[in-house]
Parts: sequence; C-alpha cells; structure tokens
Amino acid sequence: MANNEFKWKHFAPEVILWCLRWYGSTPMSYANLSDMLQERGISVNRSTIYRWFIEYAPVLRKKLRRYQFIRADTSWQLDETYVK
Repeated sequence: MANNEFKWKHFAPEVILWCLRWYGSTPMSYANLSDMLQERGISVNRSTIYRWFIEYAPVLRKKLRRYQFIRADTSWQLDETYVK
C-alpha cells in the first residue's frame, strides 16, 4: 500500500499493516492484539485497531485479490523409467 493512504495517521504504516495481517490471519481479538502490541512497546487501543480494520481491509482485499487465484503447481508427476 502506498504511504499516501496512511497520511495523517499517528502510527507508522508498518504497525497498521502488522495489525491488519495479524487480525486477518489469526483468530485473535482486538483486545488480544492490543495487549500483544503493548508487550512490544506500542500502545494502541483496541478501538483504534477496529477502525483500521474497517478502513483498510477493503483496500487490502482489492489489492491482494489479483494474487488470490495464482497457485504454483504443487503436484509432482513422475514417470517410470528404466536405466540399463
């Protein structure tokens, strides 16, 4: 995401993106996420994290949607061969 999307925010864009990633990828509540950041020295209220998620989740979903259906071929095809 571009830094202009985070203009006028008190926290660094990295902190906001960390929160969005942790909340979106783990079964963690806003309160648990706030406590985890507090342990790391970043004081963020749970309602702030909620507002970030409401504001930036649609933007992230739109930007990441193009990567959603790209999958690497994870199957292996082996043929039997004999070496004499």
